[in-house]
Amino acid sequence: MTIRLIGYSFSGIVMRVIICLKELCIPYELDPPASYKSLKDEDYIANKHPFGKIPVLFDGDFKITESRAICRYLASKYQGKHNDTILIPNNIHKARLVDQFISYELSYYDPPLSKLIYQEKVIKSLNRDQDPEVIKQAHEELAKVLDVFEKLLEGKEYLNGEYSLADLFLCPSTYYVYDAGHSDLWDNRPNVKKWWNRLYNRDAVKKSFEDTKSFWESNPKF
Repeated sequence: MTIRLIGYSFSGIVMRVIICLKELCIPYELDPPASYKSLKDEDYIANKHPFGKIPVLFDGDFKITESRAICRYLASKYQGKHNDTILIPNNIHKARLVDQFISYELSYYDPPLSKLIYQEKVIKSLNRDQDPEVIKQAHEELAKVLDVFEKLLEGKEYLNGEYSLADLFLCPSTYYVYDAGHSDLWDNRPNVKKWWNRLYNRDAVKKSFEDTKSFWESNPKF
């Protein structure tokens, strides 16, 4: 049975799952909700996501929500079945280090990125005034995080040495912020720049970004 993913392809958190599906060559169907408003319908909350959010993934009768949990599930069940891509190492020490880097992403990397995405993408799309001070502070906060990443990536191609969920999880939000005029944060740090270029040019990542760009070009007022 084909996996069904509920969400919008342009959503960073949904894109995270799409990249994971593509990396593991898992067939899937994308089922976008009728509208954001429909996510708060009683039926959606009762049968799909208790907080009225996306993404939601159905694998047969099994349902799971939250992008990071979904990706962990997909890697645990499907990695090695359709190709040789490994997103969670079989070695227990390497696997737990992946969890460590995911925690770094969630705790330190994602918060300033989310602030910048809200200011640069959401606020702009609503034709509201951005808050320059919020942008400045988030930019500075992210710069400090990337200074640490510059050291963590010394002598490595990826955060854990080999490509993993730790890198994948960072891709969508990085793409949006990099594209919104903050590319200097990555480009001014040699290790970080090479790492991001390496991620960007992975087939699954690049295809997801191209699909997102095509959507926004076709639906500029969505």
